[in-house]
Amino acid sequence: MGLFDFLNNKGEEKPVEAPKPGTTGNTDFFGNKDAAAPAGTGTSYTVVSGDSLSKIAKHHYGDAAKWHQIYDANKGIIGSNPDHIEVGQVLNLPTL
Repeated sequence: MGLFDFLNNKGEEKPVEAPKPGTTGNTDFFGNKDAAAPAGTGTSYTVVSGDSLSKIAKHHYGDAAKWHQIYDANKGIIGSNPDHIEVGQVLNLPTL
């Protein structure tokens, strides 16, 4: 809508359409899908003090040995050392 459209409509605002259910997931400001956490791949988790991948896996999956799945899904965030996660990192917990 340009300036002339605004003036011709005497300042009337058009109603904004509400988002359709199920379409408001991981998107950025422009509505693009977020590459860091694609929709349907699990949930996000923010690392807190004292966490380790095995503790997170035990709490979310009931099995500490599933830490590998969390690491594989977050190598870009964690880096090459799975023992080094930092407080505040947001990890994707894949659906198993």
